[in-house]
Amino acid sequence: MNAARLRTTRPRLLAGALSLGVLLGAACRPATVVVTSVPSTATAPAASATTGDPGSRTTAAASGWRITAREDVDLWLHGFAMLQNDSSLVPTFRLGYRQELSAARRAAGATSLLDGNAMVLSRRIAQNPALASSHFLALYFASWDDLRRGVQRFLRDNGDVRAATSDETLRMYATLRTYFPSAADRDWLRLFVESLDDERRVFFTSWWRRDQATRAGTRSQIETLWTTRQAAAFARFMHGTNQRQGTIVLSPTLGGEGRSIDVGRRDNFIAVTFPAAGAEPAEALYVVAHEAVGSVSNAVVRDNTSPADEASGETGRLLTLAAVRGGALLLERVAPELADGYRTYYLRGARQPISADAKAQFERIFALPPALYAALQKQVDLVLNGI
Repeated sequence: MNAARLRTTRPRLLAGALSLGVLLGAACRPATVVVTSVPSTATAPAASATTGDPGSRTTAAASGWRITAREDVDLWLHGFAMLQNDSSLVPTFRLGYRQELSAARRAAGATSLLDGNAMVLSRRIAQNPALASSHFLALYFASWDDLRRGVQRFLRDNGDVRAATSDETLRMYATLRTYFPSAADRDWLRLFVESLDDERRVFFTSWWRRDQATRAGTRSQIETLWTTRQAAAFARFMHGTNQRQGTIVLSPTLGGEGRSIDVGRRDNFIAVTFPAAGAEPAEALYVVAHEAVGSVSNAVVRDNTSPADEASGETGRLLTLAAVRGGALLLERVAPELADGYRTYYLRGARQPISADAKAQFERIFALPPALYAALQKQVDLVLNGI
C-alpha cells in the first residue's frame, strides 16, 4: 500500500508491519519488532512518476524505490532531536539541528507543550534509553493523524493487545507495545504525542513547509541523481539483499545514521538526511548506501562476535563501524564517483577535521578488526556477484 495514498479517518498501520503469528503471541507478552533495512521481495513498478506538491510529492523510479518527504516523520524525529543529546560517532540527527531549530523557534516566538514538558520527557529517555528505539515508529503510519489516533486508542486500552477488535488494530497495538511495554513508557508516549501535536500546531508545520521550499532545488538534484544513474547502480545490490522496492524519505532532521524499516512486501522505508540548499545533494545517497548495506554488515558482525561482546557493548560499537565501512565498500564497487564524498561526509559527521589523506583517516577513525573487515568485503562481493 502506498503511504502517500493511505489517508483514512481511523488509524492505520502500513500493511505488513508485523506478521499475525508474532502479534497473536504478543497478547501475552511484548512482541519484538525486527527493524531492518532489508525489505521483503516485491515487484518494482514499471514506470516513473512525480506527483503532489513540492513538499509532499513522491518520485517513483523504475528501480522500485521512490523518493518523498513526510512532515509526520520529520515531526516525530524533531521531538527526539530537541530532547536528546547526540554525541555518537555517527550522529542520528544532523549536526547543529537542535541549535538551528531552537533559533528558528525563538525567532518565531513559538512556545509549545514540547518546551513545558521537555524536562520530564528527557528524564524518562535517560532512565530508559530503549525509548529511543521508537525513532522508527512514525514510518509505520501513513500520517500524523493516523499515528495520533492510533496512540490514543492504544492508550485508551492500556496497551492491551487483547482489546484489539481487528487484525489491523492488533498489528497496531502490538507494534506500539513493542516500543512502550510498561505503564511508565505509555505515560511518556501520551505526553510526547500531546507535546508534538501542540508543537505541530504552534510551529512545526509552518516551519516545515518553508524549509521544504528552500530545499526544493536540492530535492530535484537528488531525484535526478537517483533516477538517471544511481538507482541502476544500486539495483544489483538491492535485489541481492531483497531490497527491491520501497520509499526513500528525505528528512532534514537526520544525519549519517538513517532510519530503515521493513514493514511488508511494499511498505519499506529508508529515511535519510535531506541536505540543505547549497549542500551536496549526494549526501542523501551516502546515507542510502549506509542503510542499504545494513543487513549485510549486521550479519557479518553478529557472526563474528560473542555473547560476551554483546554484553560489553563491543557488538554495538562494531555494528556502527561496519555499517559505515560497508557503505564505503558498496559505493567503491557500484558508484566509485561517490566514494570520496561518502568518506568525507562520515568524517565530518564524526566531528573530524578532514586531513590531506581523507581515505586513510576514514579507515583509521572507523577501523574494524582485519578479519571482520575481510568478511564484510567478501559478503558485499558475494551479493554483487549474485552468489
